[in-house]
Amino acid sequence: MTRPDGPLWKFGAGATTLVTAFAVVAACGSDAGDRAAPATAGPHSAHAGGSSAPPRPLRAGERFVHLRMAEAYTPAPPEGGGSDEYRCQVIDPGLTEAAFLTGTQFAPENVAIAHHAIVYAVPPGGAAAVRKHDAETPGLGWRCFGGTGVAGAEAEEGDAAWVDTWAPGATETLLDQDAGHRLEPGSLLVLQIHYNLLATGGKPAGPDRSAVRLRLTDGTPQTRELETWSLDAPTDLPCAADESGPLCDRAASIADVTKRFGPDVGGMADRQVQECGRGVPKPGNTQTCDHEVAAPMTLFAGFGHMHMLGRAIKVELNPGTPKAEVVLDVPQFDFDNQRLMKLPRPVDIGPGDTLRVTCTHDVRLRKLLPQLRKLPPRYVVWGDGTSDEMCIGIMTVSPRES
Repeated sequence: MTRPDGPLWKFGAGATTLVTAFAVVAACGSDAGDRAAPATAGPHSAHAGGSSAPPRPLRAGERFVHLRMAEAYTPAPPEGGGSDEYRCQVIDPGLTEAAFLTGTQFAPENVAIAHHAIVYAVPPGGAAAVRKHDAETPGLGWRCFGGTGVAGAEAEEGDAAWVDTWAPGATETLLDQDAGHRLEPGSLLVLQIHYNLLATGGKPAGPDRSAVRLRLTDGTPQTRELETWSLDAPTDLPCAADESGPLCDRAASIADVTKRFGPDVGGMADRQVQECGRGVPKPGNTQTCDHEVAAPMTLFAGFGHMHMLGRAIKVELNPGTPKAEVVLDVPQFDFDNQRLMKLPRPVDIGPGDTLRVTCTHDVRLRKLLPQLRKLPPRYVVWGDGTSDEMCIGIMTVSPRES
């Protein structure tokens, strides 16, 4: 799951082959003078966990499939230090015929340590590699910073497709259109859970046995196939004026991320700067990146993901032109209320269009949030940990004829 020029990290997860529909163009920057933090504290809070909303009724032709982790798992921090673990495991939906996934709800059991979860669909061509990797790894599942962590599942015949994301506050979002993620018979699911142990001081925080509810339908010849796309921008958030310490140096902070999560994740900060055409990082609260659309598609929904220093995120279509349109706007980002939001209407885009993602972070939140205020000051860059940051507009799309 790579771009032609290297990995694209989505929510801490490797990109799929479908990423080639977006090419990053040289139109990325930051508000260089934007060093003053926003005035209000915002809606950030202690981790609120999952939603208890009851499921919406099944629609005609749909059925629920309830899946659960095979056994409970107690996460532990990685050998490189830090307080985060990404754990992947295989879940078999038992499909003997093709089906469309029209809705998903992840249900974390231990909500205090669940940062996010991603559901990947592995087609039959990659199933053997996933099962082999699982069998060769001691314990339940395997550690998987960056993506599924299974090289064989990223071969052309077996790409793992990103079909759902859960973050605190997320509920099942159903589209009004006849559309879903296609699952072939014999497909497997890989459930990647990001456990964060900040609340326990980096120590094991008890077991978790989470579950996933799938909403499936057989579909029709007219059912549109959905895909998940991510639009990312750099994070280059320096220490505040009254902060100091060894990790306030950008290179030292990147080295720390690399130690905790490996070279692929550690190299993301510099890759983003290069891919966005900036050449050199421009420290600041607000960062942007333009993504050129290379294939016809329809946008149906989206949500923005940052971590605990996030303030606002926006995705714009063709900014600065007469065709400009905001397709995703979260003016007050709340880590504990991250939801996939349907667009008021589907938006058709194609070659010649540009999507710009913009994120604003606030270093002052580090002193306000219980999860962060005991940590040493740092120059915050992209990283898989809750104490690191991300900037991603995650969009639900469907290819269309030109």
